[in-house]
Formats: sequence, structure tokens, C-alpha cells
Amino acid sequence: MQAEIITIGDEILIGQVVDTNSAFISKALNKIGVSVYQITSVQDDKAHILKSLKEAEENADIIIVTGGLGPTKDDITKTTIAEYFDDTLVQDDAVLKYIESLWKKYIKQPLSQVNIDQALVPSKATVLMNLFGSAPGMWLEKEDKVFISLPGVPYEMKALINDEVLPRLQEQFELPFILHKTLLVYGIGESKLAERIEDWENNLPHFIKLAYLPNLGMVRLRLSAKGTNEELVINEMNKQVALLLPQIEKEFVGFEEDGALEVLIGKRLTSLGKTLATAESCTGGKIAERVTANSGASVYFNGSVVSYATQAKIDVLHIDEGIIKKHSVVSTQVAEAMAKSVQKIFKTDYAIATTGNAGPTKGDADAEVGTVCIAIATPNGVFSEIFSLGNHRTKVINKAVNKAFEMLQKEIFKN
Repeated sequence: MQAEIITIGDEILIGQVVDTNSAFISKALNKIGVSVYQITSVQDDKAHILKSLKEAEENADIIIVTGGLGPTKDDITKTTIAEYFDDTLVQDDAVLKYIESLWKKYIKQPLSQVNIDQALVPSKATVLMNLFGSAPGMWLEKEDKVFISLPGVPYEMKALINDEVLPRLQEQFELPFILHKTLLVYGIGESKLAERIEDWENNLPHFIKLAYLPNLGMVRLRLSAKGTNEELVINEMNKQVALLLPQIEKEFVGFEEDGALEVLIGKRLTSLGKTLATAESCTGGKIAERVTANSGASVYFNGSVVSYATQAKIDVLHIDEGIIKKHSVVSTQVAEAMAKSVQKIFKTDYAIATTGNAGPTKGDADAEVGTVCIAIATPNGVFSEIFSLGNHRTKVINKAVNKAFEMLQKEIFKN
């Protein structure tokens, strides 16, 4: 069973709006056993939409369209779909009644004609009531194909997918069982990892596929299995993971399904009753940003100091100026001093510190571009490492963040 997703709107094509709808829909469909064949973004143009619908019908069993259902003249999806189905628009009284209730409760102004017209739907459509907006979703069928049109507003689309679309698809189609397992692997490159697990990969059963997803100092190994026998798929997946883990024992940090590395660290710190602080220079607060993006981080994360300038390290973190002059601001000695200082300031069990030269110029230090020093302070002392992370500023920073989490993870999971 295959689906195609079509997103409609000039704002997507000019980069003004990022298409997050397709990612959400793809994940939702995959969970119920529907594979996405293609994702297409098109203009607010009738000919373009009609062409995309025709091509999608040839490619997929399920076509999901988002966007273009608003009240303004550029929202032409509904009329175009009616034309595609050789249909006419009719007023849906239940939708109009709901729109009237929304205006009475929230807008407190008379309904304009363009708002009333949002209750118009193709006569062949089954209405999917949108409880978070005025534009209804629509479900149409053509022979053995299903066409679903949804509003482009993300929270409206998500509610309709979860409450209306997925249950209907599961009821109407006999779908396979799909299972993904993604292992987070740090500290080894993609090619070396592939070489190490080659024999295991070659012996995977035909219904389990492996994908390597490298990203700045880490590799995600995604195992995907599909079959009609759910118990068989689950058992074989567990068996293959058990065979793989001993081969990547030192580099494996957890399963992506359980959360990103910083989430796993947060759970571990919480279970241990320990706390964390950060002192960041070259990473500019990105470590703290990723930690605090997770709800409940205040349980284990006490605070951060972004001491970007050399003087800030002296004035705020109280780093001995003599250490900086002797070893350079980009040095393991300064990184360790920063970690110990922020650990003391925030009274934490653990601390991360970064200092480096992300480029493109050398700044206050003579260290080569890409040089980053990372220190971890623990209840038992402090340790550090120095890395050469390339010459692309953004990559250097993000690699440093990942490496810092990797170092902390290995330390706290010793206990």
C-alpha cells in the first residue's frame, strides 16, 4: 500500500514556510503500514495541481493533499479537486453550523461570504470535520484510489490525520505491519562501522532492511522490517538487534525511539539524582539549548554560562589569566578550568565545558580552525579531550555539541 503526499502553496516553494506537514504525515502513515512513494510540492496553480493529482493517481493508492483550503482567492484546492472529479461544490450544513458557532464564540462579527463558502465541498466528498478550524477535510474515492484533502495549518492537519484519516485507512485497507528500530552509534565513522558489521548485515532476513544515517560524529543505524505476521516481525527484529549489539558495544548509546542522546542523558541523570551545568564558548549555548528543549530538564539541569569572549572567561568564570596566557584560550587546561568553575558556580555533580576555534578566522587563539577542547567535570575530578573537527563553522559547532554529549554519556553510564 503506497501513498503520495502533495503540499500546495507558493510559500513552500519560495522557502517562506518549511514543509513540516509531509514529515508528520509520512511518520503517521508508516506507523500503520503505509509506505510513502513520493512527496510533491506545487504552486497555487490549477493546472499544476491537476497535473500532480493525475500523476499521483498513477503512482499511489492513497493521495493526501494539504493546503489551499482557506477563504481567500489564492486558495483554489477545493475547486480544483471538484474539477478533477468532474464534480460540483455543495454546501454542507454541518460545516456551516460549526463555522457559525466559531464566529459567535471567538470572532463576534457577522460571517462574510468567503467564510460561508468554506462550508462548500465537492458533492462526492465525505466531510472530515475540522474541530480546530473552519476549513473541513475531504475524503474522496475514485475506483480503488483514495484522495484526502486537508488544511495546511499544521495543528489542524495533525488532528484530522490522527482522529479521522488513520482510523478510516485502517478500517478500509488490510495493511502490513511495519517496525523500525534505530540505534544511535557515536565515535565511529560510517565506512568503518559498515566494514565491522558486514557479515551480520549480509545475513539479515529479506524482510529487514538496514540504512546508515550519518550525521556529524554519529551514525544512526535504522532497521526496517515489514510483514503480515506481526509476531514474526517483532521476534526477528529483536533477534537481529541482539546479534548486532555485541559488535557495537562501545559505540552504542541507545535507541532513537527512546529519545535523542541528550534525552537519554537527562533520563540517566534523573535516575541517578545528579545534576548538570555547562560552560560554553565556541558552541555558543547550543549544548544548553538542546538540553532545555526537553520538558523536565530543570530536574537535572541547573544552568549555563556562555563565556564567548576571553575576558568573559576571566570575569565570569574566574579563569586564571595566567593559564590562558600560558596554554592559550583554546586548550584542554582552559576547558578543564571552565568545567570545574561552572560546576562550582551551579553546585552540580557534572559539568560540560567547550572552548575552540570554529572559524573562519582564528580569533583570540592561535589554534587552527576546527580545533575544539571539551572537558567534563565529574564528582571525582575532571578530564578533557582535544579534537580537530574540520573547517566548516556550522559543522564544527554541531560536531562539538555531539562530541560533548558523547563524552558525558560514557561517563554517567559507567555507574
